[in-house]
Amino acid sequence: MTFALFFLGEYANMILMASITTILFLGGWLPPLDMAPFTWLPGPLWFALKVAAVLFVFIWVRATFPRYRYDQLMRLGWKVFLPISLAGVAIVAGVLVAFDLAPVAG
Repeated sequence: MTFALFFLGEYANMILMASITTILFLGGWLPPLDMAPFTWLPGPLWFALKVAAVLFVFIWVRATFPRYRYDQLMRLGWKVFLPISLAGVAIVAGVLVAFDLAPVAG
């Protein structure tokens, strides 16, 4: 029974994270396009479809890739993700300055 409760808590956490991801990044209950076929479905159904899609991706990635040890995660974060994110920040800043798209203070 202890394992069942742990398993249930883990999947409840995945559903919660999929819901938060849907609200913050996918528009929540709004349809993807504001056109006739998409507006026929009610908002809660759109929310449930988006949560189901994100949850499918979570479960798919979790089942596909192996579990990483803590030292492997730290190496991946410091040697791969940090340089990629810093390069992305530099590229975006360079594009904003080069094309004079940077926001003006005031």
